[in-house]
Amino acid sequence: MKSTIYYKTKNIIVNSLIHLFLLSVAITCLYPLLWMVSSSLKTQEAIFKDVSFIPHQFHFGNYLRAWQEGGFGGNFLNSIIYSVCVVFGIVIISSMAAYAFSRFRFPGRNILFIMFMAAMMIPIPGSFVALYVLLNKLHLRNTPIGYILCMINVGLSTSIFLLKTFFDKMPKELEDAARIDGCSKIGIWRHVALPLAKPVLAVVVVFNALNVWNEYILALIIFDSRKYMPLQVALQTFQGEFVTNYPLLMAGLTITALPIIIVYLLMQKYIVKGVTAGAIVG
Repeated sequence: MKSTIYYKTKNIIVNSLIHLFLLSVAITCLYPLLWMVSSSLKTQEAIFKDVSFIPHQFHFGNYLRAWQEGGFGGNFLNSIIYSVCVVFGIVIISSMAAYAFSRFRFPGRNILFIMFMAAMMIPIPGSFVALYVLLNKLHLRNTPIGYILCMINVGLSTSIFLLKTFFDKMPKELEDAARIDGCSKIGIWRHVALPLAKPVLAVVVVFNALNVWNEYILALIIFDSRKYMPLQVALQTFQGEFVTNYPLLMAGLTITALPIIIVYLLMQKYIVKGVTAGAIVG
């Protein structure tokens, strides 16, 4: 009896400590986001004097001013187009490549896969010079298509690795049944592999959408014209050489962060499934 009470008490204490730790981590992660939203509703003077999260006066006009003065309209549309095109391209190419690496046997298969994995170890800035030279020779620099192709290239290695891991554990009996029904290899990829890989695809979509949406440096290298720039570059408007307009900058950052937060919330349940997909399939 005493041992049972002891173990129950021990479990309660351990679980309480774990939840307390996780709660502190969550608060630490949410604090910058809450501070950003709070600062976006204050004046420049209030940001330095008012340390409370809830402003004494709410200046919602900061969002309208940030949108107008930052010229967010065109850049916001650019970021949406880039994100949709890049994510779509990565999902199609990486899923086909991962399925081929997982199910087909062809000369150089292992070498090609190792090369894709090796690309994951190269930091993105390390490829800027090569990309710049290549885009110049192909006459794709300062064009949206050149930027989209570069961003697809950036996200392929990790996406192929995630999807191949899933396809390796996918039951082959499902593919055999599809062949009996007359499915081709492309048909099996489309009607069997992709529907089963939805949780992992959700991880790929969110990961790459976040990567494209927050990209900044590569856009400055590829684009000369402001009309092609993504949304992140427009935030420079509020940062001057000597003075930074913090309320408008925080409002712009909030506008920038909102779409990707919505995407994450919509696909949250699939992301959780994607993390444990290998164990479920296996």
